[in-house]
Amino acid sequence: MTTDNRVGAHHPADAGDLVRLSINQQTVRQLSIPQLVRGCRALGIPGVGLWRSPVQAFGVERAAQVVRDAGLTVTSLCRGGFLTASDPREWNAALADNRAAVDEAATLGTSTLVLVSGGLPAGAKDLAAARERVAEAIDRLAPYAAERGVRLAIEPLHPMFASDRCVVSTLSQALELAERFPAEHVGVVVDTYHLWWDERVPEQLVRAGRSGRIAAFQLADWVTPLPEGALLGRGQLGDGCVDLRGFRERVDAAGYGGPVEVEVFNPQLWQRPGTEVLEEVAGRYREHVR
Repeated sequence: MTTDNRVGAHHPADAGDLVRLSINQQTVRQLSIPQLVRGCRALGIPGVGLWRSPVQAFGVERAAQVVRDAGLTVTSLCRGGFLTASDPREWNAALADNRAAVDEAATLGTSTLVLVSGGLPAGAKDLAAARERVAEAIDRLAPYAAERGVRLAIEPLHPMFASDRCVVSTLSQALELAERFPAEHVGVVVDTYHLWWDERVPEQLVRAGRSGRIAAFQLADWVTPLPEGALLGRGQLGDGCVDLRGFRERVDAAGYGGPVEVEVFNPQLWQRPGTEVLEEVAGRYREHVR
C-alpha cells in the first residue's frame, strides 16, 4: 500500500492560498467529524488531522469514507507512542496499541502516524534509558508500519512534559532516534508550540531536510502567561510570541512541501462555534503564516 499525504498532491492550485492548510481535529473538537469536514470543504481547506479516540467512537472506516467523499485528505493521525514502560506486560500492550494505530492510519489513508514517546516510568529518573526504550519499540513497529504504507513520525514535546508525557524534548533528540531507521519509515514532527524556544532548531531543520525526515509540520502559538495546565494552553495563531511565518519559511527551505497543520488545544476556542473558529484559523493562517 502506498499513500501520499501531501495536500497539494490531491488538491490543485485552485484551492488558492489555503492549499497546504490542514485543521487538526483538536483545534475544533466541538465539531463532529462530518461537521469538521463540511466546514473545511466550505472554506477550501483541503486537509484534516484526526485523533484516534473520536475516530474510534465515530468508526474508523466511516470516518475514512466521510473524508474521502468530501475530497479531503487526512494529513496525520494522532497519536501512537507512550512506549517507555519498563514493565514487560505494559510495554507489549503499548506495542499492540501502536500496531492498531498503524492499521487505523492505513484505513484513513494517511501515511503519517504521530508518535508521542511517553514520559518516565513510575519511579524512574533515567531519561536516556527511557529514550532507548522508545528506540527499541520503534525497531519493532517500523517494519509493521512500512508494510502498511505508514510512516512513524516522532514528535518532540516541550521539556516541561519530559517527566510525564514525552522524554523526547528537542528536534535533535527526535532526529537521533529517527536516524537509526530508513527515512521513508521514520520521520519527525516539527511543532512550533514545542520547538520555538530552541536556538538549535534552524540547524536541526537543515539536518532533517537533508535526509527527508520532516514528516509533519504543526502550528500553534505560545502565549504568556501560560494558562494553568500548559497542555491546553496553546495560543491561536498570532496571539503569542512565535515567529510562525519564519518557522514556515525555514521548514520550506529544508525541503518540506507538505501540509501545514494547525493544532491548537485551547478551551476558549472550544467554547465558540466551530465554524467561526475555522474561519478565524483560515484568516490567521493567511495573516501570520503564508
